[in-house]
Amino acid sequence: MSDQNPGLTFRAATPEDADHLAKFINYAGEGMPLYLWERMAEKGETPWDVGRRRARRMEGGFSFLNATIAEADGEVAGCLIGYALPEKPEAIDYETMPAMFVPLQELENLAPKTWYVNVLGVHPHLRGAGVGTALLKVAEERATQENCTGLSLIVAGANAGARRLYERCGYEERANREMVKDNWANPSTNWVLLTK
Repeated sequence: MSDQNPGLTFRAATPEDADHLAKFINYAGEGMPLYLWERMAEKGETPWDVGRRRARRMEGGFSFLNATIAEADGEVAGCLIGYALPEKPEAIDYETMPAMFVPLQELENLAPKTWYVNVLGVHPHLRGAGVGTALLKVAEERATQENCTGLSLIVAGANAGARRLYERCGYEERANREMVKDNWANPSTNWVLLTK
């Protein structure tokens, strides 16, 4: 239960949450996940099927195993997907890593041993009710439990609403990288690393 919002509870995600998780992942990624899932879809599969399949996996950053669900009065309201980044950053193979992911990986590598907020998503009709703020408090608790040096996240530069939330919660801009869009439509031109 959240002190700020007494109707808010938290629980570990399960594979049955895959539909919600796919939506939250796409909200947080500002449509980039759906753009990528469209290219990954196999015969007879929709992009959303790909997102749900990936959310059900037992490995990977977007796995349900890394997710916490927030419920408001019993209704799924939002989610946090995150994990501790390694102390030694991942080497980037610029020849094999898809160009869209390079700036994101470069920014992640600037925040070793932090607890990385990979996804913070809230269903649109429940935004502004404190769900995102409460989930960021859960992220802080996880960072402490896992002995991380702080917290980190990456946000699109033009996403003013998300940036206001993060800055209000104590996150500060640390670095940015130009986006590689590869025909993905987004008003931002850069990714921004925020840390706390």
